[in-house]
Amino acid sequence: RIFAKYLLKFLGYIACCSAVALVFGGVSVSLMYRNYTYLFQKSFLSLPVWLTIGAGIILLPTGFLAISISAKSSCYKQGVLMYLLLVLLCLAVSSAVLAQCYSLQTPSELKSTMGDLIYQYNGTLSKDSGVRLVDMIQRRLECCGVQNYTDWLKTTALSWHLLTENTRVPESCCKERYSDCMGDLSHLDQIFQEGCLKKLEDWFQFLMYYVFWYCVVLSVLGVLTIVINGLLMRQRPFHAIQFL
Repeated sequence: RIFAKYLLKFLGYIACCSAVALVFGGVSVSLMYRNYTYLFQKSFLSLPVWLTIGAGIILLPTGFLAISISAKSSCYKQGVLMYLLLVLLCLAVSSAVLAQCYSLQTPSELKSTMGDLIYQYNGTLSKDSGVRLVDMIQRRLECCGVQNYTDWLKTTALSWHLLTENTRVPESCCKERYSDCMGDLSHLDQIFQEGCLKKLEDWFQFLMYYVFWYCVVLSVLGVLTIVINGLLMRQRPFHAIQFL
């Protein structure tokens, strides 16, 4: 019984510390979804985001309750802890499953959407949200095109770059240190040559795996905490916990 209380206290501290990291993961995915919403039009990426954030929020009081029970047992606190752990377990497992599913399905969607955006690109002066998104991605990730800069040579027949004397890429492909860069392909040293797709996929996969493995570990710790709390509840007579 004493060992179980100490272990429960230890798991309570881990839960309190983990709550911040779990919410951080959910918020990071949420920010990516908000910044690149246009690329995730067919996804319900916000679902695992809110499940993860919800799990993190519930994890904090669960940790404090576990620490409180380890100091002074209470059948009411033990009952509430058991319910919170079950809810937390459901949220964590759901988040892990959804994160794994999106990590497998979304890359193909990203490739298709980005390809369409670049194919239909009609110039930096356009007010189209797709154009602004392409420019924003290329500047922020320091990349050019989907696979590489040559993707800009495959755009539509009425493409903006065919109206000029020299074939070029958008100015958002230019490196910041070259203030006179116009995206001219005759000066490849002035533009980013690596594609944006791989950088986007790597960042997205990192966030999804972060959420997945964190939720898996959290689920294992949750089951262990349920077992320990159940062992402590066995020490009480049945009538003391019949309210459950």
